[in-house]
Amino acid sequence: MIRDATIKDVPRLLEIYSYYVTDTAITFEYEIPSPAEFERRMKEITTRYPYLVIEEEGKIMGYAYARPFVGRKAYDWSCELTIYLDYQAKKRGYGRKLYERLELELKNMGILNLYSCIGYPQVEDEYLDNNSVNFHEHLGFKIVGTFYKCGYKFGRWYHMVWMEKLIGEHKERQEDIKNYKGE
Repeated sequence: MIRDATIKDVPRLLEIYSYYVTDTAITFEYEIPSPAEFERRMKEITTRYPYLVIEEEGKIMGYAYARPFVGRKAYDWSCELTIYLDYQAKKRGYGRKLYERLELELKNMGILNLYSCIGYPQVEDEYLDNNSVNFHEHLGFKIVGTFYKCGYKFGRWYHMVWMEKLIGEHKERQEDIKNYKGE
């Protein structure tokens, strides 16, 4: 089941995210955010964009959300996507289901361009592999930019790539986007 995340979900979402902070270079964050900080981030995102969770038998197995791309008015038709799954719940189709639903919701808002910022290893190691890039490519994203040795974690330098997927028609006169839920 996929549903909108709520503040009550913060402990479980933070539990999922914590693994990626402490054990991977998937996020370049060094320290686990406090529950209050995580909640603040969620509230900021949900003022305009979808923040979704996927459950299996009542347990949250992952989450995905969109947020502003760059944050200037001219970029309103673009957004950045983020997804995290319980590290033990990979290869079950949850990521695809979350992204498909997220893409549908964003398209309904009038979003045209999707972006994802992804840590990218020079050589795959125990902290970072190419699974995220492969996942995004499988869903129709293309690499549009590479930043070399821009992230330093676990005593190693990692690249970062931007991936893009276009999901709507770019018109000469584009309608304004709606907030999530049409508000």
